[in-house]
Amino acid sequence: MKPLRLAIAGAGLIGRAHAERILALKARLGCELVGLADPSPAAAQLAQATGVPLHATLAELLSAARPDGVILATPNALHVPGALECVAAGVAALVEKPVADNLTDARRLIEVVEASGVPVLVGHHRRHSAVLEQSRAVIQGGALGRLVAVMASATFYKPDDYFDAGPWRKVAGGGPILINLIHEIDNLRTLVGEIVEVQAFASNATRGFEVEDTVAINLRFANGALGTFMLSDAAATPRSWEQTSGENKTYDHHGDQDCYVIAGTRGSLQVPTMRQYGYAGAASWWQPLQRTQHDLPDADPLVRQLEHFAAVVRREAAPRVTVRDATRTLEVTLAVADAARTGQRVALS
Repeated sequence: MKPLRLAIAGAGLIGRAHAERILALKARLGCELVGLADPSPAAAQLAQATGVPLHATLAELLSAARPDGVILATPNALHVPGALECVAAGVAALVEKPVADNLTDARRLIEVVEASGVPVLVGHHRRHSAVLEQSRAVIQGGALGRLVAVMASATFYKPDDYFDAGPWRKVAGGGPILINLIHEIDNLRTLVGEIVEVQAFASNATRGFEVEDTVAINLRFANGALGTFMLSDAAATPRSWEQTSGENKTYDHHGDQDCYVIAGTRGSLQVPTMRQYGYAGAASWWQPLQRTQHDLPDADPLVRQLEHFAAVVRREAAPRVTVRDATRTLEVTLAVADAARTGQRVALS
């Protein structure tokens, strides 16, 4: 099979993570890294380390490297322009999340992509998580009964140097709603279903920055279930996906903790420990809940996403996360920000 020619635009942390995996999976996937695009001085180091040509712009990369697929690991505001360039060139793209930084641009991209037929995958990499897939299978299998309640959290502590290194994180748009919550909304949509209404209270009382540090969120799902979500980047707890799932080895890991509890009329599932509780007979708080421990899969979701992207580029698979799908996650996340700002409940179509 002819090697798949892949290129990366953006040499930041996520761009480097993609480059490492392309090089590591070169033989298994039949792919090769043929170019990088990034005008920053740090990009030269990555190009030298990977042994591939460095280009100043995406346009130059597309013209010179002639890739089969491009991973867009650029700043959020460049996601849509970059994807449009790739589509115009007929090149498949993996666009990092969020798909856009506003709904107008996201909807424009939907129209162009769906009219073109050029595949675009959005990098919500947790959709490729083995833990998330197994949790979804348990829930959809009906063992929990009708879903009624979701208790979820993403609580962790960002150190001072995180904000010193990126002062933009102290002002509007730099808080945990737009940086972190979009991952969680996508997870909950995958596990529970569409979110149709949100309500939120936000506070900046801990750090006093312009931007929020803690948010309490209520969620209404289309299937009738209700959810609560506690989000904070100033809370010294391990109840976040990164710290509980163990999928990203750079984070402190607490494998005995959960960040989601999905409860139904017949049982509940704790994620990511995969502890399931349910009734063998009639459901009653007087009756014992039986515990089932599901196996805990261990797989790198970024590797699995790259495997999927290779299949997408070869036109062997449709994108698991389409631009339209990712736009819905963006819409819900922005609705939470609106609800926190206005104090009003926000309904979604």
